[in-house]
Amino acid sequence: MSNQQNILSSPIEYLKGVGPQKADILKKEIGVFTFRDLVMKFPFRYIDKTQFHKISTLNQYADYVQLKGILRRMSMVGNGPKKRLVGTFRDDSGAIELIWFKGANWLQRSLVVGKEYILYGKVSHFNGKLNIAHPELEEVTPASLTKEKTFAPIYPSTEKLNTKGLDSKGRGKIMKGLFAKLSEKDFPENLPEYLIKKYGFPSKYQAMRHIHFPTNQQEMDAAKERLKFEELFFLQLRLLQIRNRRKSTIKGYHFEKIDTYFNRFFNEKLKFELTGAQKRVLKEIRLDLKSQVHMNRLLQGDVGSGKTIVGLMSMLMALDNGYQACMLAPTEILAKQHLISISEMVEGLDIEVAFLSGSVKGKKRKVLLEHLANGDIDILVGTHAILEDPVIFKNLGLAITDEQHRFGVAQRAKLWHKNDPYPPHILVMTATPIPRTLSMTLYGDLDVSVIDELPPGRKEIDTSHKTEYHRIAVFEFIRKQIALGRQIYFVYPLIEESETLDLKNLEEGYEALSREFPMPQYNISIVHGRMKPVDKEFEMQRFVKGETNIMIATTVIEVGVNVPNASVMVIENTERFGLSQLHQLRGRVGRGAEKSYCILMTGDKVSNEGKERISTMVRTNNGFEIAEADMRLRGPGNIEGTQQSGVLNFQIADLVRDQQLLTDVRNIAKGILEHDPELNHTDNIRLKNHLETIKSKLKMWSRIS
Repeated sequence: MSNQQNILSSPIEYLKGVGPQKADILKKEIGVFTFRDLVMKFPFRYIDKTQFHKISTLNQYADYVQLKGILRRMSMVGNGPKKRLVGTFRDDSGAIELIWFKGANWLQRSLVVGKEYILYGKVSHFNGKLNIAHPELEEVTPASLTKEKTFAPIYPSTEKLNTKGLDSKGRGKIMKGLFAKLSEKDFPENLPEYLIKKYGFPSKYQAMRHIHFPTNQQEMDAAKERLKFEELFFLQLRLLQIRNRRKSTIKGYHFEKIDTYFNRFFNEKLKFELTGAQKRVLKEIRLDLKSQVHMNRLLQGDVGSGKTIVGLMSMLMALDNGYQACMLAPTEILAKQHLISISEMVEGLDIEVAFLSGSVKGKKRKVLLEHLANGDIDILVGTHAILEDPVIFKNLGLAITDEQHRFGVAQRAKLWHKNDPYPPHILVMTATPIPRTLSMTLYGDLDVSVIDELPPGRKEIDTSHKTEYHRIAVFEFIRKQIALGRQIYFVYPLIEESETLDLKNLEEGYEALSREFPMPQYNISIVHGRMKPVDKEFEMQRFVKGETNIMIATTVIEVGVNVPNASVMVIENTERFGLSQLHQLRGRVGRGAEKSYCILMTGDKVSNEGKERISTMVRTNNGFEIAEADMRLRGPGNIEGTQQSGVLNFQIADLVRDQQLLTDVRNIAKGILEHDPELNHTDNIRLKNHLETIKSKLKMWSRIS
């Protein structure tokens, strides 16, 4: 066993300063089991007391800074709980406001106006002005000026860690003790010399040491640059290798011809011209299907961009070559929606379309499974019930999953075993636009197609932001829309009243709307996630048939409801929804010929982030632009579906801030694999060895395989 394994693989309880009790807390709170785990928990910021900033150089993006200057003014402002101490701090370049909310009386007695201080604190931006709240102040003396200039790491902590002496300071002390035992040999190089030299990276050991204990900003920046590169580079290298191997080794069914089904549908059934984007994507799919290589393709398309028609035409290619096809959706509502639209589109083409979900039982299910196994069913539409073992196809050639992030990894893997000798071709569809960098990470091993234009005639939805002050006017507008024969959605974030959140809930909303829109002149449907499926379906159908004017719902209507006559979407407490979710909800209207509206209702007080979300929705209908903004505001781990993804648990890289780096490393990885697909060259042996050690950590949730 190597020295590296001896030391870094040691159980954390054996590290000096830890012991069994602290080890237990480290394991439970932050998943630290070994010395290596501790080393991989990097600081999230640093206290830089090696340099003084000038006030004139500060801006709203500045972070923690050290200043040297004179305290010029101090006064108490406000009364009671809002009482605060406000001061002015000035150096020879300018002045900045200081604020204290706690200990104001003591500080006013302790600090002396006119004296010179060394200040350390975080720059904030409020009401167009910069300030520093609760700064550290130390009087300038010969001793304070000659004190050691530190660049100290700050580690993220929890309340339990703090109570056991494992706060940032305690962790730093333990980490220092650990690094006293470590050297270059404990961190063998994983990057080839040609990359280290080309990009001027520090050694692996230097990078690890300097990420924890840099002596200055330059050392810290160099360490971060190397470690971020590594994290993203090895992920992309692995994904691209998987993709390349799949293309070269996994055979796929050969769909050699376009024949009767496809041509008759195109010539007789297609009632509109396909968009340029739809034609481009169909061509990409066609090339995959006739290549004799297994297709594993992601189809991204905004709400209403026409993914279903592309999916159907792909299934017709399978039928033309003597194979069956299936389409899976995450909910029965959405699956039935697909069933209805597909059945209508292929009517008269002698295609047998069937439906399977958990609600199909008994003799009906038995007969369906028999017909499927003997090939009498051409297209099967359904839920995850299709993945169950008793469901056997005669010759499944193409499987399509819609909103696939809602299926578990194990569920998706079952699709691969629905046929022999080859797995069916896979087309994954999503209406949740995914930022390009996130797509490269989550779906880096899939081929990606994007439908990036809406069909002609599809009108942009008029989106506006309204507060309680405008509610009467909103109700009046809705009455006029109903008088024109339109239908209305009201969406609420909660079902039951919450004591902690000041939200209008669905029951309150129903009562209020029933008063404003009374029977018999108006009819209201109500739908939420806790209703029995049969009751939910009944209410949905009343609205679909036009028997009710208004549907009050929670986000269960986010996908799967297609009512062309619904022209207005009112979203209550908009600030409580994520951007992508708001965009999905808005996509429920604008499906008919009439102009449609989305009204975003909020209270008078909205956070800055809430305001930015709302202004983004009002400004654009472009789902990809909205997804980029959502990732910027909430981070990639909170985008719908990505919570399942192990690859997003980056230690140091950040998909929002490091977008350019991700693009660069993917191109570097591509170049290396083009010249050395299996990484067998002597120069690349380190890459090959390191990939072997991390392979298990990179099991992609996005891969159907």
